[in-house]
Amino acid sequence: MIRLSLHDLPILIALAGFALMGVGALAAPTSVTRQFGIQDLTPAGRNEVRAVYGGFGITMAIMLAAALLAAPLRTGVCLTLAAALAGMAGGRLFSFLIDRKIGRAPLFYFGIEVVLAGLLLFGA
Repeated sequence: MIRLSLHDLPILIALAGFALMGVGALAAPTSVTRQFGIQDLTPAGRNEVRAVYGGFGITMAIMLAAALLAAPLRTGVCLTLAAALAGMAGGRLFSFLIDRKIGRAPLFYFGIEVVLAGLLLFGA
């Protein structure tokens, strides 16, 4: 039996977020890109979204589940995923500094990435 504590909540939140992202991207890749003003995708474009958002999201959810089930993995998985999320947020910040403009969707995801990175650091 798995016993979860309040300390596991940040991992569960991140797990749900990555799983949702992954399933959504695998099922409907254009729903991902439409948020950023990209309406149509070629087969290669759909493949890219399914790989980067779909496969990555599902795999990160699986890794977070492993972190909950295998205590020795917890710190490493949480720190690695926190770093990945911080890197994505950093890329968005870099883009904003260059373009001097950020859309609503990128700003929304920037916030999610920063919050989830912090939660995973706490959960480590």
